[in-house]
Amino acid sequence: METNITVHRQAGALTRRRFLKGSAILTGMLASGSILATLAPSRVWALELKHLNQLQADSILAMGKALYPHKGLPDAVYALLVKDIDASAQDAAGAELVKVGVEKLNAAAGGEFAKLPVEKQTDLLKAMENEGDPFFRKVRGQCITSLYDNDMAYKHFGYEGEVFSRGGYLANGFDDLKWLPDPPADASPPVPS
Repeated sequence: METNITVHRQAGALTRRRFLKGSAILTGMLASGSILATLAPSRVWALELKHLNQLQADSILAMGKALYPHKGLPDAVYALLVKDIDASAQDAAGAELVKVGVEKLNAAAGGEFAKLPVEKQTDLLKAMENEGDPFFRKVRGQCITSLYDNDMAYKHFGYEGEVFSRGGYLANGFDDLKWLPDPPADASPPVPS
């Protein structure tokens, strides 16, 4: 591993100063009793960002949690939103959208948006939504795929994934609904004899 680092330094691709200047890192821990902690190789997670600074990353993470709150959904899942917004900020237009949006969000917060109570965050986000703010629309739209289209979210919400390859839903849990009570017998029409 030491050899690889030396090669990168010689090629000028990555230096410590360049790494620290242009990136942010989000870190966290999975709760020991959570479903994800039992599946993950480690309870500790980290996400290196290439285009966002720490304030931007923290603001976007808090924004995702306020827009789509789910009790018990680990920050590791919300961090996927930040990762995807970071990727969209690799060009000048995307970087400017994030820069201006986060500055506006934090100015409206009178400090750091991420440190506000969730009720105040929600009020500020509603105001941005009513204005038709392009940054708000970008983050809200990205939340749909970033938060819900990944294996960690599937496990958290109990989605078993595609079952076509295993014979389809009829053969794989179509009627094993456990989170709703059984309907009363009179809720269904009688079966003809």
